[in-house]
Amino acid sequence: MSNPATPENPATPENAASTAGRPFGIRARLRGWRLRTKLLLATLGLLTLTCVTIGVLNHVVMNVFLVQQLDGTLLEASDRALNFPLPPAGAPPSDSPGSGDRTDPLDAPGQGGPGLLDVRFYGNTAFSNGVTLDDGTRQALSAGDVGILASVPADRVPVSADLSFGDYRLVGQVQEQTGAVVVSGMPLAATNNTLLWLGISTAVVSFVGLLLTAALGYLIIRRSLRPLEEVAAVATNVSRMPLDVGDVALAERVPESLVHSGTEVGSVGLAFNKMLDNVAHALQVRQRSETKIRQFVADASHELRTPLTSIRGYTEMVRLTEQLSPEGIQSLGRVEAESRRMTGLVEDLLLLARLDEGREEARSEVDLTRLVIETVSDARIAAQDHHWRIQLPDEPVTVWGDPGQLRQVLINLVTNAHVHTEPGATVDVSLARERRTEGGIDAVLKVADDGAGIPADFQERIFSRFARRDAARSNRTGSSGLGLAIADAIVSAHHGTISVESIPGNTVFTVRLPVQPDGSVRQGGDGTEPHEAEPHGTEPHGAEPHEAPPEN
Repeated sequence: MSNPATPENPATPENAASTAGRPFGIRARLRGWRLRTKLLLATLGLLTLTCVTIGVLNHVVMNVFLVQQLDGTLLEASDRALNFPLPPAGAPPSDSPGSGDRTDPLDAPGQGGPGLLDVRFYGNTAFSNGVTLDDGTRQALSAGDVGILASVPADRVPVSADLSFGDYRLVGQVQEQTGAVVVSGMPLAATNNTLLWLGISTAVVSFVGLLLTAALGYLIIRRSLRPLEEVAAVATNVSRMPLDVGDVALAERVPESLVHSGTEVGSVGLAFNKMLDNVAHALQVRQRSETKIRQFVADASHELRTPLTSIRGYTEMVRLTEQLSPEGIQSLGRVEAESRRMTGLVEDLLLLARLDEGREEARSEVDLTRLVIETVSDARIAAQDHHWRIQLPDEPVTVWGDPGQLRQVLINLVTNAHVHTEPGATVDVSLARERRTEGGIDAVLKVADDGAGIPADFQERIFSRFARRDAARSNRTGSSGLGLAIADAIVSAHHGTISVESIPGNTVFTVRLPVQPDGSVRQGGDGTEPHEAEPHGTEPHGAEPHEAPPEN
């Protein structure tokens, strides 16, 4: 039975892919490190490599030097041992009883010191008095030591060997008078101790140097990169500016003290300031163009109101005073309908122009609960082929704003929900309070429907002016594409947000407005004196506090 595809089972394709991509994940994490960390680690890594290289070279060079020095002393001692008087014929080996009256040349006064070794081989017979240790005691050679010494070539070339009493440097020569092989040795303990302390001292000095380099390097790198952090701070401030709408005064610049072409950071600051100058110029050109267009739209809309009013007036007068044929009555009705539609379009354009100018109408306390009930009640009458549901909190939800504009937001959203869905669709309108993470309370209004949904590419521009997409929803009403743009402008003027989330079968428009707390004092947009919000009862003006029964 095959194992299931789990994180613990690397045999599965998913786990194999993740295992194969692990190095890329490590590189991705390294790319996420701060520049100062990378520079410091790179410096410490190079310094560590340098210290290791120097330590190894010191050890090798010092080892060669000390061994050569020891070899010179060893060859001198071996030459003296060749000239030592020969033992009498038939003399017993040095490690045999009765050999104590024999004197080793390296142990003789003035011939050496503790640890020196001298062995003569006459055929297969070895003569030696052993070796004198550092504490003055003499230790006889073991059979293994004798075997090692016997294998030393008699070519006057020093070799190293590990004897039972330590590491030795050995050299062998042939005594011409007798043909005996003389093997002399000197201990490597002093050389090894010197190399050990050299390694320890190099490691300690390197470690202290790395610590000092890390501390000083961090300070130097941090000070060197501080101008780059200031450039990043300027970029962060610019990124938080609302550059998409309105008259933008892009005054942020990198300080002049950091702008010069002599350094890398200065070059970045200089290039960044040039980019900001270009962006500021482009924003100014865009703002002047938008101002001209909006002024033209506002002027044209204002001028169109008079002829549209005249058209409607004359059509009504013709209907009342003239005898018309059925075709004439129908044509006159079309003229009246189109004039009303054009009048509504003109009014929408004028409202957008006022909102663009930032003019606030008279603000007061607005009961959103009442607005929801009244708007949905009107929509039920206009769209009886839809199912309507309302969800309201127990307490009325009040905000500070313009009642007419907020009512228009509700009307636009509700109308958008039933106009762009098929008959029989369900429209849910809910109102609630939600506490913000940073503090404060929002009134959250949601208008949802179970229609065909809005494509993702159209959702990005759905709140733009004249944004229409016939493929997104049906276009039975010939919408001008200003309804959601007006809703977005009104909500923004009330310091709120509006958003949309849509998938097939579930489209939700969400409006968030700051709640007006009971008893707080606010100033009206028309300059009126502030007043206290009046308390409300628990029932929202006689309407049901919870979900209203659906109406078919």
